[in-house]
Amino acid sequence: MTKHSRHEREQRAAQNERMREIGDAWQRSIPPAEAEAFARQVEAARTRGPEPRPVDMAPGTAPRPPRPGHEPRPPKEEKRRSR
Repeated sequence: MTKHSRHEREQRAAQNERMREIGDAWQRSIPPAEAEAFARQVEAARTRGPEPRPVDMAPGTAPRPPRPGHEPRPPKEEKRRSR
């Protein structure tokens, strides 16, 4: 865990308080009907939660296809040497 100086912690707390003040002022500046609709949308987004993780790729699948001309070589076939 990173340690922060007292000055940094106080500065961050002041910034958070200022952002709260700005948000409250914005809420008061918009019409009540819009503020209520916005609050409903925010609540719906919070109850919905985070998006589910994308489906994992099949095992052994490379995340990106190789560039043209840089494809992997096919495995060599063992040939029996004749004597």
